[in-house]
Amino acid sequence: MADGREPERPGDDQQAPPRPLDAIDRDILRILQTDGRASIRAVADRVHVSRANAYARINRLIEDGVIRGFSARVNHERAGQGASAYITLKIVQNSWRTVREQLRALPGAAHIALVSGDFDVLLLVHTPDNRTLRELVLTRLQSIPEVLSTRTLLVFEETDLNRRALTDES
Repeated sequence: MADGREPERPGDDQQAPPRPLDAIDRDILRILQTDGRASIRAVADRVHVSRANAYARINRLIEDGVIRGFSARVNHERAGQGASAYITLKIVQNSWRTVREQLRALPGAAHIALVSGDFDVLLLVHTPDNRTLRELVLTRLQSIPEVLSTRTLLVFEETDLNRRALTDES
C-alpha cells in the first residue's frame, strides 16, 4: 500500500501451516532484510544457488507470507519526523480489533503490537515535534473510547540493527 502498510489478505487467519525454512532460505532472508534492493543475481551468488533457484525461493517466501513486502528504512529525523515515542495503552477487554483500526489511522503510527503484561498495546509513533506528539497523545489517543490509559516513552536515540548488519558485512 502507498502508506507502507501491508494489505490484509482474506483468509490470513486460516493460512496453511508454515513450511520449514532451510539454511539457504534463512540466508536469503538475511540478505533481503539488509538490502531489499539486492538483485536476484546478487542473492543467488551470495547463497551459492542458481538465479532460477533464488528466484523460485524468493517467490515461495513471498507466497507463503514469510516475506510481507519490501520497504525503505527511513531516517525519521531527516524526513521531518524528529520526535519518536513508544506509547503503551491499556484498552477495554476484547476491543483490540477496533482499537487497532483506529491506531492504524493515526498520522505517524509506525508499529502496533498487542502484548501481554502491564499494558495491552505498544504503539511506535514518529511526529515532526513534541507539540505534535502531545496533540496525538492527549487529543487523538485519549479520545478513543476503548483506550483506558496511556504512557508515553520518548525515544532519545535508536539503533537500526539491520543497518548494522549491512555495515558489518561490508
